[in-house]
Amino acid sequence: MNNHVTVLEIDGNALEHNLNYFKQKLQPTTKILAVVKAFGYGSDGVQVAKFLENKVDYFAVAYAHEGIALREADVKTPILVLHPHIQNLQDIVNYRLEPNLYNFQIFEAFLKLADEAPLMNYPIHIKFNTGLNRLGFWHTDIPKIISELKETNHVKVQSLFSHLAASEDLEEQDFTISQINNFAYIAKQFYQHLGYEPMLHILNTSGVVNFSKAQFDMVRIGIGLYGFGNDDKETEQLKNTHNLKSIISQIHIIKPGETVGYNRAFVAKRTTKTATIPIGHADGLSRKLGNKKGYVLINNQKAPIIGNVCMDMIMVNITKIQCNEGDEVIVFNHQNMIQHIANVSETIVYETLTAISSRVNKMLKQ
Repeated sequence: MNNHVTVLEIDGNALEHNLNYFKQKLQPTTKILAVVKAFGYGSDGVQVAKFLENKVDYFAVAYAHEGIALREADVKTPILVLHPHIQNLQDIVNYRLEPNLYNFQIFEAFLKLADEAPLMNYPIHIKFNTGLNRLGFWHTDIPKIISELKETNHVKVQSLFSHLAASEDLEEQDFTISQINNFAYIAKQFYQHLGYEPMLHILNTSGVVNFSKAQFDMVRIGIGLYGFGNDDKETEQLKNTHNLKSIISQIHIIKPGETVGYNRAFVAKRTTKTATIPIGHADGLSRKLGNKKGYVLINNQKAPIIGNVCMDMIMVNITKIQCNEGDEVIVFNHQNMIQHIANVSETIVYETLTAISSRVNKMLKQ
């Protein structure tokens, strides 16, 4: 049991608000796939999926073990595994997960497994590369894919999909539109020659915002679920889902000339009161937040981090703050605070959220 006093509270009401915000941008028939990979963007993928299970049509995870965790938690909603590997294919079948097949090596390996089992109309998903150049077949692979699919009834294509490279950047609008058009061409070839019509999806969070006409049959909502849009205006319409809290472990009075932390990075110029907080870079806080570049909130007042961020702790200046050992500390509870941490850390919000360590206690509240 995780009894770490540093806790990430996941706001279920905020999750639902964000989901509904994107729903109102969609056609009534458009399905929603909720992305819960990477521990639900640093939160808890299992708790998020359990909360959203009756509110969405699909879940997506990156790897097979993430999907297995959902199934072991009794999540019954279809789960797309975005990046399966050959050595995990049997587990994928055992746990009724649905693989994305993105090249001929894994495509033919799964067809072989399905034929030998045998499986019957097992749902698979096929990804095409339209410009991200990460995973996916090329459009020139279509004839061979269709030929091999027609030789078996052990699998059935549940969806065709692709991934936009720059949907949040309107300066890349022409490129994104070309990706969408290429994907539509690919889908047409499949529809003409496969004999049935799989679902189609290409839009991510920012794609829903900027290119909503390309909804096709389903959209994938990831970072938007967790409170961030593709620009400040969109983010303002969303609610923060991640609230990272801790407590004051100890308070010190530091005399002039004394130092705080590793490498004596902070030298007191005057009598200074400090608080030690049980969270550090092993919990996901960048060392770049040290030396007054980052802060926490104690009794609604900013307490700057002094000295270097330690592995398990930070020290903050509370000279002007009335507080006691055991009092609550807010590391972040708003998108602006998370964005500030990302900016100081010279990274993006995605990394700031997913960096939150698994040793931090996580609980969903509503």
